[in-house]
Amino acid sequence: MKIGIIVAMDKELRQLQQLFSDGNVRVEKCGIAKVNAALCAQRMINDFRPDVIISSGCAGGHGDDVNIQDVVVSKELTYHDVYCGKAIDDTTVYGQVQGLPVRYQADPYLLRKSGELKVEGLEIHQGLIVTGDWFVDSKEKMRSIVEKFPDAKAVDMESCAIAQTCYINKVPFISFRVISDIPLRDTDASQYHDFWNTIADHSFQVTKTFVESL
Repeated sequence: MKIGIIVAMDKELRQLQQLFSDGNVRVEKCGIAKVNAALCAQRMINDFRPDVIISSGCAGGHGDDVNIQDVVVSKELTYHDVYCGKAIDDTTVYGQVQGLPVRYQADPYLLRKSGELKVEGLEIHQGLIVTGDWFVDSKEKMRSIVEKFPDAKAVDMESCAIAQTCYINKVPFISFRVISDIPLRDTDASQYHDFWNTIADHSFQVTKTFVESL
């Protein structure tokens, strides 16, 4: 099986590249935000022809049961910053690109395999990941997102764009996001910076364990 893994940043790339030496696993950095993520996913599909694509990296968390260094696995994905309006089609909802799914579903097999993971010391949650071109560095911004998506477990800047690209190309997809901060419990993104300074090491072991299970 050929597996493509997409991350946004150099520090994520360095950690994951250390974990994989198999030529059937390719780890690539896309850069931050939706357009970069979609371009990288399409390029990976064209050049590498993966059987599966995984988005991996960090995200802001949401929910009383979610804590820093937990992992959120995408059961569903949507955008928190897309609204096509109702002038043409009054069935399109907030977060949906007109003519495409309201929410992208993770591949059922990949989701089932993720539910079987056991990594000592780490909590793994399946749930909704919402994506947008915004680094959530304030409680006010996070509140505006979860008002529309109260069931969101994580907020990132790439996963749904990769999911959309995979949906169009019929490539199975799932996202694993390590929680680096909880914006509604944070001030000035201090948790995010502490994550990279103190506890990010080995935070991507869940992705490695998952790939090994496939």
